[in-house]
Amino acid sequence: MFEEQATFEFMTLAFVYVVGVVAIIMVVLGLGLVDAGLVRRQNLVNTWVQKLIATMIAGGGLMLGGYAFWQWQFNQAFGVPDPLRQAISDWWLFGAFMNTPGNRIDPAVLPEADVLQVFVPFFATFSMATMALIHSGVVERIRSGPLYVMSFVVGAVLSPLAGYLCWGSLSPLTNRGVHDYDGVFPLYIFAGTFALVLAWRLRPRLGAFTPDPSGARPFAHAPGLVAIGVLLVLFAKPIISIGSGYIIPGQGYFGISMTSSGIGLVMLNWACGVFAGGVVGGIIAHRQKNPTYAFLGPICGLVICGALFDVGRPWECLVLGAAGPLVALGTAKLMRRLRIDESKVVPLALGPGIVGAIATGFFAWGEKTGGYFGLEGEYAFQHAEITPWWQLVGVVTIVLLAGVPALAMALFFERVGGGLRITRELEIAGQDASLWGLDEPARRDAPVPAPRGSDAGEPAQV
Repeated sequence: MFEEQATFEFMTLAFVYVVGVVAIIMVVLGLGLVDAGLVRRQNLVNTWVQKLIATMIAGGGLMLGGYAFWQWQFNQAFGVPDPLRQAISDWWLFGAFMNTPGNRIDPAVLPEADVLQVFVPFFATFSMATMALIHSGVVERIRSGPLYVMSFVVGAVLSPLAGYLCWGSLSPLTNRGVHDYDGVFPLYIFAGTFALVLAWRLRPRLGAFTPDPSGARPFAHAPGLVAIGVLLVLFAKPIISIGSGYIIPGQGYFGISMTSSGIGLVMLNWACGVFAGGVVGGIIAHRQKNPTYAFLGPICGLVICGALFDVGRPWECLVLGAAGPLVALGTAKLMRRLRIDESKVVPLALGPGIVGAIATGFFAWGEKTGGYFGLEGEYAFQHAEITPWWQLVGVVTIVLLAGVPALAMALFFERVGGGLRITRELEIAGQDASLWGLDEPARRDAPVPAPRGSDAGEPAQV
């Protein structure tokens, strides 16, 4: 028994991340409610089934050994021989650190063992949220089999690699100046890119842009659920944000990239970004006569400011947060012009994520980042600086990490095993009755009239 592993401080830190795990699951629930409000009633049950199973597969994939990729950076910095192999040996499902109580692990080998063990499910639920976002971009048309295979690849390999590259104080890109805080790179930009590629390959839903002879077209059957989902996400995100950093007793709070920050400052920045996005989203909603911008405006502010929360100032987050819905609107218009049927994840996550990541490079230019306490040389504490060009390098890296495998898997499934997309007949009939034997409702929902205004075709999905 190692009593120093069970101090009150360490137990409190572990509990902070336990609460973070619960909060991320609430985000997944919120995303599910958003989808539930925007799909046709005939596809409601299957949408929930796909999202639940896909997120469980992604989380389970990470538990098998994906967390080892994130620990790889620490093994490299602390000079552990054969760092990746040792990380996998320690942190795969049957590894020593995964199967030993924290107070029985020598702190000389693994200090704060309980905290690091709790970080495994924290990362697993993070992969769940990533897959939940990806699924939101392809609802009502992707086949379950390909979706579940992709979920495993994302959870076991791709999502952990994105975290290894740019989310952590010792990651390769962070040590050169790439800065993230709230998961903008491994969550928003990664999921947005993956969803964009899949939406392009899946083609638009029937009736999305031009009338279909069958009369089928996508429409929202319960838009009010979107507001409930957004409020759940907003309730959970502050807890997740605080978990995106280091709480060092006696020294303070540091962002995940080892930037000097404070819990109070993070919350002030979070509030300014969310409220500014909400106000501008409300203005757009009234001008476009499209209520979803009022519902999702706060999320746009949250995403675009995600990398700035720990190093920015409230007025900066207010300005940048106000730009979030405008970027989302412009991204949605671009998707329509390109005839890509994806008006949720790409406008909400990818567009604001990229703009916010690069803007952070300007707002926080020269801010010290990277490294770890007590290290010297290339891993010294705060040896790197945030710059716009390294932010751009980070964006390009994550876009390639997500986009290339997404395209490869999409092309593979298009050619084997029944294809990537459901059949036309299934799409017209509805998936709940055809796949699950559920009786269709006696009264079908009447299609929601298209909103009047300059963007009348942009509907009940942002």
